[in-house]
Amino acid sequence: MRRPRVLVFASGSKDKGGSGFLHLILNMSAGVLPVDIVGVVCHHENGGVRKIADKHHIRFFPMASFTEEDYRRVALESGAEWFLLSGWLKKVCGLDPGRTINIHPGPTDCYGGNGMYGHHVHDAIIAAGEALSAVTMHFVDADYDRGPTFFVYPVSTSSCGNGDDLGALVNRYEHGWQSFVTWLVVSGQISWTGRKEDEVEVPYWYRMMPFCPERLRI
Repeated sequence: MRRPRVLVFASGSKDKGGSGFLHLILNMSAGVLPVDIVGVVCHHENGGVRKIADKHHIRFFPMASFTEEDYRRVALESGAEWFLLSGWLKKVCGLDPGRTINIHPGPTDCYGGNGMYGHHVHDAIIAAGEALSAVTMHFVDADYDRGPTFFVYPVSTSSCGNGDDLGALVNRYEHGWQSFVTWLVVSGQISWTGRKEDEVEVPYWYRMMPFCPERLRI
């Protein structure tokens, strides 16, 4: 049986980053995430993400501009069916929103949107004195972090003295959950048509879970 073909988008930096991408590869290899990662897209041509891709023999797609045509080109060239943003900092356009998902290191309602990524999210949550942060996963539409949310895992800030502490904690939870929840989407158990007027479909058992957004608000 052919496995779902996934293209990962990961920004990383000029010399490091890509830890989420790495854990997706490791979980794919271990059978936890039964997909084929057909490539990774990054706008740092020789950065940390490229090093991970080369080490694990994953095809690397450099991306220097971010128009609808650019996204559609790399999607077609990769042969992917699903698109997973894992630390991707650029606005997405031109991909099927019902087949594009993002993981965000905080609640998206107050701590999402343009410029709210990585340490900016963690620093803002600590500065606001919030008791909880979150790992959030959602479908990706034309607006930053505003596509329908289907997974929210609360993360207590009580042990975190600063944004760096919170970032390290949230990162561990991201690595633990991303592959499992991604599998629920690419296997069709969680789905969305891509139309704003339509709700995300989830199985009955998932509605009973505490991380289902219908049961949880942060």
